[in-house]
Amino acid sequence: MIPLRRTAGLVLAAAVSVTMVACSSSPSTVPDRGSAPTPGSAGSATAATTENAALRQVRVEVPAGLRAAPFDVARTVRLPAGWRMSVWARVDGARLAVWTPDRRLLVSRPGHGDVVVLTPRGDRTPSQATLVRGLRKPHGMAFAGSTLYVAESDRIDAYRYRDGRASDRRLVVSGLPDASLPGLGGRYAHALKSVVVGHDGSLYFSIGSSGNLVPADRTARPERATIMRWSPKTRKLTVFARGVRNGTGLALDPDGALWTAVNNRDQMPYPLHRDWDGDGRDDYGKVIQSYVNDHPLEPVAKLTAGRDLGWPFCDPDPSQPTDVPGAVLRYADRPFVDDPQTNPDGRRLDCARLPRIEQGLPAHSAPLQMIFTTLPQPYGTGALIAAHGSWNRTPPRPSQVWFLPWSKGRLGNAIPLITGFQLPDGSRWGRLVGLAVGPDRALYVTDDSAGAVYRVTLG
Repeated sequence: MIPLRRTAGLVLAAAVSVTMVACSSSPSTVPDRGSAPTPGSAGSATAATTENAALRQVRVEVPAGLRAAPFDVARTVRLPAGWRMSVWARVDGARLAVWTPDRRLLVSRPGHGDVVVLTPRGDRTPSQATLVRGLRKPHGMAFAGSTLYVAESDRIDAYRYRDGRASDRRLVVSGLPDASLPGLGGRYAHALKSVVVGHDGSLYFSIGSSGNLVPADRTARPERATIMRWSPKTRKLTVFARGVRNGTGLALDPDGALWTAVNNRDQMPYPLHRDWDGDGRDDYGKVIQSYVNDHPLEPVAKLTAGRDLGWPFCDPDPSQPTDVPGAVLRYADRPFVDDPQTNPDGRRLDCARLPRIEQGLPAHSAPLQMIFTTLPQPYGTGALIAAHGSWNRTPPRPSQVWFLPWSKGRLGNAIPLITGFQLPDGSRWGRLVGLAVGPDRALYVTDDSAGAVYRVTLG
């Protein structure tokens, strides 16, 4: 377990609200009528209560000055009863989000090489300015007091933050892998990094894999497909967890433990010597779309030092032990199967010896930012995960926000909380990325497709 550093930002009721880009700690819950209800005890919702909480179709509220496409036509989403969503700001290419100690929202824009600062102005659209520019794909951000950490694709820097400005840039970690590495031909599939700050001031950050299925990443230098730890005391960089294909979601739970939500592999072949497609023949090793659609799951895993999530040799399987068409898909406490392409005989890695995955999301959900927070009943305390949606599933996996209830150190099954960004034909008008709870205790959600920051409130 990683104890939390208590820094400015978000703690919700008795739970700590921690994003994959920040750890923080002022009391609040989310959302409320225009903001949020008065904090109470941090309750925990059961799967039964949350699964029965129906979503309602709600029109997205858009101020007159923000109605450029895709809001040039009416848009609707599905939210819990009584909730509302409005377009708070338009930010092209908006990715991860974090609130500053002085109540401004930072949004990273890797495609633009900058970080934008949004300053609330009551009921008006927030003012918008560039905090830092000229960066190499900035993504993750984290505060430790007045120090702002920004993770670029090849480095992590620290800045002195004050009054909406960042100064005194200082290099913290350099030489991180991205497309500039020799021998990669200018390509690196998962170059964006996420970062959180631990209780002792150490940085924990993700390094994604260079591609979908690259066994060489397991032994590559600099490290790839890992969660790393950097100590400010020793200035040493160590592997905290490995076999993490793209652990973009990083968050500290109410007990201070580190979790990751992972973008898992694509185009997974059928892993058993059985007939999957009904033609009477052995389908082992075949890439079958109906199987790919639901396999493997996207891990939501609790990390401890030295943990291995198996990639690319072991795949967490939601339909074990039967793995037949129509099998019930389960996402809690899931075992691994040997990957047919990289580990067919189990010699590269003994998948049966790996700790089972605590929780998961449906295949190809593409989880991005993750936070722990407390919602109004029937939800209570839990994790929120913004999922970007699939690129290679038929039909596509929609983008949405998931809620996973928290109880006694565990996460329950994921329940859709905010949906409706995908049309019946599979096209999308929005794709969600970031999550942050504001000082007004509303939930702020970023969308890099629509170029928007949404504000979600109750009533």
